[in-house]
Amino acid sequence: MVSPRHPVAVLLWRALAIAFLVLALVGVALPLLPTVPFLLLAAAAASRGWPRLEDYLLGHPVYGPPIRRWRERGAVPRRAKWLASAGMAASAVMVVLSPAPHWVRWTVPAMLMGVATWLWSRPED
Repeated sequence: MVSPRHPVAVLLWRALAIAFLVLALVGVALPLLPTVPFLLLAAAAASRGWPRLEDYLLGHPVYGPPIRRWRERGAVPRRAKWLASAGMAASAVMVVLSPAPHWVRWTVPAMLMGVATWLWSRPED
């Protein structure tokens, strides 16, 4: 097993942090792509291979507080829950009305309902 401080491991964690950060930045411009979940993943990867990036993300005036709330309490703001739920409901409707196989039209909405249930079980601010 490769040590977490091995140079290759550090490079891999940094690459993951960059990839998630890029996806988060794309999410800032595209409303359908979530920003904060990718920032959470970027901060987690950075904590293992790029402490300066992690410090930057945690100290960011806009995105730092949600990352810190998630790490401290697993908290998700109510507004984010509503937006995510609306997006998942719209996705579920589109899948149900699509010509996809029956198992897909039932499985995807069921999975989205499970995610929504988990999301609403998280503490709020």
